[in-house]
Amino acid sequence: MAKQFDVVIIGGGMAGASCALGLKQSNKQLSIAVIEANEVSADYHPSFDDRSIALAQQSVQYLKSINAFDCQAPFAAAIKKVTVSDRGHFGKTHIDCQEYGHDALGYVVEVNPFGRSLHQQLTRTDVSLFCPDTVAKLEYQSDFANITLSSGEQLSAKLVVIADGAHSQSRKLANIEFNTRAYQQAAIIANIEVAGGHHHHAFERFTEHGPMALLPMSNNRYSLVWCMEPEQIEHTMALEDDAFLAALQKAFGYCGGAFSKVGMRASYPLVYGKAESLSSHRTVLIGNAGHAIHPIAGQGFNLGLRDVQLLCDMANRDDLGDYAFTRYYSQTRSKDITTVMTLTDSLVRLFSNSSRLLALGRSIGLFSMDLFSSLKTPLAKQLMGQVKQGKRI
Repeated sequence: MAKQFDVVIIGGGMAGASCALGLKQSNKQLSIAVIEANEVSADYHPSFDDRSIALAQQSVQYLKSINAFDCQAPFAAAIKKVTVSDRGHFGKTHIDCQEYGHDALGYVVEVNPFGRSLHQQLTRTDVSLFCPDTVAKLEYQSDFANITLSSGEQLSAKLVVIADGAHSQSRKLANIEFNTRAYQQAAIIANIEVAGGHHHHAFERFTEHGPMALLPMSNNRYSLVWCMEPEQIEHTMALEDDAFLAALQKAFGYCGGAFSKVGMRASYPLVYGKAESLSSHRTVLIGNAGHAIHPIAGQGFNLGLRDVQLLCDMANRDDLGDYAFTRYYSQTRSKDITTVMTLTDSLVRLFSNSSRLLALGRSIGLFSMDLFSSLKTPLAKQLMGQVKQGKRI
């Protein structure tokens, strides 16, 4: 006999866990199950190398509203100022939280402890956790979906939420295509210690080889994303730590301070990916399962969290999971997702172009933003996640 739920969420990472907490906050009557492939241990030992993500100011507000984030958490660091610049050219712009009446433009959080805190929050609710477990089969009836787990458990749901990432196997089981296009870039990620501290200042720097970002973390560290052509990656990854720091300092300059230590480095190819549809029968996609974007502006998780917010706005509808429900979700989210994906893709192409005429145009644009706040406001709002979507339901 299948265990019956209103909502089954496949993937208990940050997007899936946030979705479960948000749905429970919106409608306590919903019966919810979360399926997560990786076992989550209560033990945690802080590491210099813990990876991080950026939370926009609007994302922080939402997570606080569902008791899923504390700005004072030891794994969080505020972003109070952002500088965007074009290496070798005069244009740059500065965005300061005080200009917009906020204490921070956003926060940088370490993924490992943040994910654990979300999981601990889940265990305090009546959400059913199937962990570790995976989906072996998805079958659909008119009024519900049947989910068979690898453990042999049988579940049924009015609505299936696929949240297991860009390489989602569940998306394949739901017969939803995911179209990808490779950038001619790859990214190196690492944590960097800076002498004298980062003063909550984030940097986005465009170079002829690709964009670079430094995001402030706890304990005087930056989270580095350094994009470059794939043929440069192997050489840069092979450098000894001192040589790597010297190369980074040369490429970035000293506007972020003097880099004193680098942690474990990793690299990965960059792709543009988008599901052919955000929904199918009794199923919706959230987070990276629906869209994978370039890390140029740190928008990935924030875009996924807006998927979550819309679903939670819809949690009290009587048509949970039916065609009108999934169609509304898909249509409402499409505009925001398309806008952000087009913006980030355009920035990559614009700032990776060596044309002198384009370089002059970029410099004038960045310089004008710094002179005229009205030109800078749309960029600031995008960074803070202040994006309009469909009417609240």
